[in-house]
Amino acid sequence: MNEAAAGRWAVRDVVVLAWPGVLLVVLGVAAFAGLLDAVRESDDVATFDDPLLAWLVTNRTAAATTVLTIVTDLFGPFVLPVLVAVGCLVWARRSGTWWEPALLAGAMVLATLVSTVLKAVVARPRPPAESMVVAGLERSFSFPSGHTIGASTLVLVGGYLIWHRHHSGRVLAVWVLVSVVVVAAVAGSRLYLGYHFLTDVLAGFSLAVAVLGVVVVVSRWHDARASAAATGSR
Repeated sequence: MNEAAAGRWAVRDVVVLAWPGVLLVVLGVAAFAGLLDAVRESDDVATFDDPLLAWLVTNRTAAATTVLTIVTDLFGPFVLPVLVAVGCLVWARRSGTWWEPALLAGAMVLATLVSTVLKAVVARPRPPAESMVVAGLERSFSFPSGHTIGASTLVLVGGYLIWHRHHSGRVLAVWVLVSVVVVAAVAGSRLYLGYHFLTDVLAGFSLAVAVLGVVVVVSRWHDARASAAATGSR
């Protein structure tokens, strides 16, 4: 097969293989838009924001506060970037390839940019300071939750890239389990500590799904190009 034919096959492969990623982007953006509308209109799922926050504040315990503070600190804007950077460097060194680690790092940067821009655009205030474990600790805007989009992007994209390479049922099961535990723990910590509303963390997760969709598209495009190049060189 000549290079032109290989190129045509690469484009065809991208069109066929990219649809799962495009679907994830559409679902994530649609969910975010629905949550934003609920926040603007103070209806639907947003009606649970204040009651849930009040219940969590009332039922705090010293032990849970300590544990969830550690969780929220680990996935915060100071610790998480360092962990991701070190993890990606170790991953690249041990695997002998830079593609997956670079894609994960790029996804984390994209998630951070999306969260930062949307916080400024939506400009939703944080929960009342008296609801926070440390009053006034969080002063940036609230919607979406940056901690949640960061943690969700890490486990969703990282898990996908590992599964995509190995296609193992065990890897898939571990990916799902770790994603559920990490997302629930981080999102729950933000709610419990009084720094976010329910719709904030749901919006953060929705955007992480959209970021995963972008990664799926890019990853499959990369695979199609590699396949076309290998075929064309024969």
